[in-house]
Amino acid sequence: MNKRFALVAVGAALALGLSACGGGGAGSPAAGASSGASSAAPADVTVGVAMPTQTSQRWIDDGNNVKAGLEKLGYKVDLQYANDDIPTQASQITSFINNGDKVLIIASIDGTALSSQLADAAAAGIKVISYDRLIRNSPNVDFYVSFDNYKVGVQQGTSLLTGLGILNADGSKNAAATGPFNVELFAGSLDDNNATFFYNGAMDTLKPYIDSGVIKIPSGQTKIEQIATQQWKTDVAQKRMDTLLTSSDANVTLNGVLSPADIVSRGIITSLANAGYGQGSKKFPIVTGQDADIDNVKLINDGQQYSTIFKDTRKLADEAIKVTGDYLSGKEPEANNTKDYNNGTKVVPSYLLESTVVTKDNIKSVLVDSGYYTQAQVDKGQK
Repeated sequence: MNKRFALVAVGAALALGLSACGGGGAGSPAAGASSGASSAAPADVTVGVAMPTQTSQRWIDDGNNVKAGLEKLGYKVDLQYANDDIPTQASQITSFINNGDKVLIIASIDGTALSSQLADAAAAGIKVISYDRLIRNSPNVDFYVSFDNYKVGVQQGTSLLTGLGILNADGSKNAAATGPFNVELFAGSLDDNNATFFYNGAMDTLKPYIDSGVIKIPSGQTKIEQIATQQWKTDVAQKRMDTLLTSSDANVTLNGVLSPADIVSRGIITSLANAGYGQGSKKFPIVTGQDADIDNVKLINDGQQYSTIFKDTRKLADEAIKVTGDYLSGKEPEANNTKDYNNGTKVVPSYLLESTVVTKDNIKSVLVDSGYYTQAQVDKGQK
């Protein structure tokens, strides 16, 4: 009896030891030192999802896709939108941590404003996935899921050149297009790391034509600090376009506008329309974009916007879900880029997806045939 009792006691001690090693909760520093695996059943695990805004349809879709995918696997999801307010997002993330969420998926408003929250997450053993926008200046970002954002910028610049006729559809130069073509440039929000990638990709593509005089920038504003659009706001873009149209562009006809995102394009297009573009013989300039927002797809169909960059957020959500599952099961997520995304304190392992240029000619094949939108939604310009 004594021997049997001793064996039971040893077994219980081993079980407790194993439990302590493998099942540390979100509030246990030991969990942060482990592989990140959770011993809890999916139904007992909550994933915090922080999205920046509901002013763009793409972020609504992102949040819904991530939530639905995680719930399909049995996880609980706390999805929060911050309405472009940085303190609100910081508070939401603090709540995720205090509530014991096991993994955080964060699309940040300001990629530099969450350092203290991420330090708390790391201390609690919570894995952090930076979603589409790289969180900067923190060592506590575990993984990044996004698209090849430099390539997105290249695609924007190339589509502008194609729309202007400087390049042919096959990418070859059109020798007859000597210009000069009057073009104004817009960039994204300086607090979003992606804005720099978009800008660099586009400017590397356009610079030879600017230097040669084929493209002329009437305002002379080409630096990212001059052309940035704070928090990607539509009204900020509209006000800047209004200013350009009444000053440097007052006596010229614009042929093109480089826009980094559809939400920015809408402000630009409103300003252009108010200035008489699209009326009579005054055609809309070639306006680029990004995100394939449904209302902008309608603008492309109507000839007011030339192109957008389609980033299939269903695939982005799927990747974030896969990475979450890997962390919760103690696996190391697969990265396909481990060198390019330095957030200021570390190179963050990343998984990058491909994007597609969409113009009026391929809306159906890219957006409708893939099931991203229905034809009725495209026709109406709303979901």
